[in-house]
Order: sequence, then C-alpha cells, then structure tokens
Amino acid sequence: MRLKIFPAFAAAAAMAVAAPALAETQAQLLNQGPPKTSQPVPDPSHIPMVFGKDIPWKCGNGECSAKLFGDSSKPGIYGVLIKWEPGHNSQPHFHSTDRYVYVVSGSWWVSSSTHYDPGKMYPIPAGTFVTDIKNTIHWDGAKAETGPCIIMLVGEGPMTSTRYVPKDAGKPPAGQDFVPPPK
Repeated sequence: MRLKIFPAFAAAAAMAVAAPALAETQAQLLNQGPPKTSQPVPDPSHIPMVFGKDIPWKCGNGECSAKLFGDSSKPGIYGVLIKWEPGHNSQPHFHSTDRYVYVVSGSWWVSSSTHYDPGKMYPIPAGTFVTDIKNTIHWDGAKAETGPCIIMLVGEGPMTSTRYVPKDAGKPPAGQDFVPPPK
C-alpha cells in the first residue's frame, strides 16, 4: 500500500531546510562547504547532503535553476532552487499543478496580471511561503534595484507550463496585454 503524503505538508517539510540559519548572504549560501568542526560528517548512507558549493546550476536569460530532487515532467514530488538575476523576470504564464515556494533570499517580485508591466510587480521578502495555484496567471523575477533573489520551489509532477504571448507580436512586450497562445 502506497501512502500519499499531503503535498503542502511535504513542501513545507522540504522548505524548512532550504535556508541555513548561518548563511548571511547569497554568496555564503551558494558557496559554503562543510563547516569546520571537530565532529565528523554524519554517515552519508543515513543523512545524504550536498553543500551549497556543490549544487550544480544551469543558467540562461537571467534565471538560474538547480534541481534538488525529482523531475517536474514525471510523476512524484520535485524540488528546485531558482535564482533570478537583478532586472530579469518571466512573462505571463501558468502551471498545470499547484507549486509551493519559499523565498530563501532577496526580494521575489510577482504579478498575477495578464498585463505585462514590470513596474507593477509586488515584492515578496525572504522568509515568505507562497502557494502558486494551478492554472492561474502569474509572472515573477527580481528587480534591478533590489538585487537577485533565490526561491525554493516544490511541486508534484507531471507539471506543464503554458506561456501567454503578447497581444501584438510586433511591439515590445512591456506594457502589453498577454493572451493565450494560438492553438
């Protein structure tokens, strides 16, 4: 008999370990290794761990991601770290499943509008827990004036994303309404 864990509980439990208490900056968080202590590292067959300096990141277009566990395209729970570089954000889109987000560091800027205006994003500070409701429009990122942000995202796959498109493809996206993609 397979026991299904309530996704929000699983997400909260996974996120509880996302922000080490001693990491004071993003650089520390991303570059720390084993602490200097007289105690040996716990048996990795009992407590597997990957230190910040060893987490592999894939970057492109102002967004970096690091897969921690699972796969969003396959059944089961998955977790990923996302780092938004200052001044970069997504455009209106939605996801097919609920996703649970913990803001690890920085300010994460979001909007739930189909009108793409980065000046009207709302700041979500580090330490905040957010639920990204399935099939609801949003877009997110980091503003240049507040610096980068890191979020931990947990969800249950399979998950697909649907990206909206600018109403007038011949104009720059900023200031436009976005509409569902043509079928």
